[in-house]
Amino acid sequence: MMASSYSAKEEDGHHSGAPGHGGNGGVKSKKPDNTAFKQQRLPAWQPILTAGTVLPAFFVIGLLFIPIGIGLYVTSNNIKEFEIDYTGVETTSPCYNCAQNFSWNSTALCSCSVPFTLEQPFESNVFMYYGLSNFYQNHRRYVKSRDDSQLNGDKSSLKNPSKECEPYRTSDGLPIAPCGAIANSLFNDTLDLYYIDSNDTKTPIPLVKKGIAWWTDKHVKFRNPSGSSNNLTAAFQGTAKPVNWRKAVYELDPSDSDNNGFINEDFIVWMRTAALPTFRKLYRIIQKKPNMAPTLPSGKYVLEVTYNYPVRSFEGRKRVILSTISWMGGKNPFLGIAYITVGSVCFFLGVVLLIIHHKYDNRNNNADIPN
Repeated sequence: MMASSYSAKEEDGHHSGAPGHGGNGGVKSKKPDNTAFKQQRLPAWQPILTAGTVLPAFFVIGLLFIPIGIGLYVTSNNIKEFEIDYTGVETTSPCYNCAQNFSWNSTALCSCSVPFTLEQPFESNVFMYYGLSNFYQNHRRYVKSRDDSQLNGDKSSLKNPSKECEPYRTSDGLPIAPCGAIANSLFNDTLDLYYIDSNDTKTPIPLVKKGIAWWTDKHVKFRNPSGSSNNLTAAFQGTAKPVNWRKAVYELDPSDSDNNGFINEDFIVWMRTAALPTFRKLYRIIQKKPNMAPTLPSGKYVLEVTYNYPVRSFEGRKRVILSTISWMGGKNPFLGIAYITVGSVCFFLGVVLLIIHHKYDNRNNNADIPN
């Protein structure tokens, strides 16, 4: 049966004129079609680099980039910035005792006062940041350790968080809300600023806590669970707080329902992870006063810190940054320096190539002159 079947197929193949077997179809050609595209006959433009085109390009780039870089650099330098380190590593630091005696199991809060002096007044709106160093928020497992459906208010994810949140998915048999390593490591130091006048009287500086998060994060990505007549205590019933938190998510700002739970702006700002191990995140805004007085006049100040966030375990540091901004953002001289460097290099290369061109062009012209 096998032999007869094979013979039939073979005979069938001979009669069908299969390519390469001497049939009527012949050998199929592999040559591309005779078209302008497949034969590469389309019109093409190839730049011819000559001294007349290259030299002006170098000079134009140099003359454009250098003044732009100077403008960016001057603008960056006009931004006022003041930094206060309150890590508490040094024995002379006011927060040394809080840093040394910190314990997760302790319910007592430790506070410290850091005095500092502003030599120059801050005129416009002042942005108050907290900064951390040696904290790798860009670690792959750390970045993935969250449940975006839960943060968006999905009830099923609230009770059954994603496995990406492990080992911060459940606690004592209850689902953690919000789950994951990012939420568990939320920055929770409390920072207050006071101005000391000539009579040594402490005047609190009003700090605005809303408007610090991205609009899309606040109104699109983060939402509280619906139902229970906006009663967050009932909405989060049956869940546990993150392991390292001192209070539940619905107690972040109980005085303001629009800034509590998953839509708390301090929480939202923290959940947007940083790309580098040394970073800063917006904490508060000090708005400019309606009169002509400076937002922060020069003089003595005190930073009151409730020390809740330890950094000694990963050899990190904590700081507060007071900064104004401009149309290009915060203080960052890199862009201006980059423009000045590129423009200077291009201008220098243009001068060098112009000298070389002039020298060898004259030599070639002299060689062409007959004796």
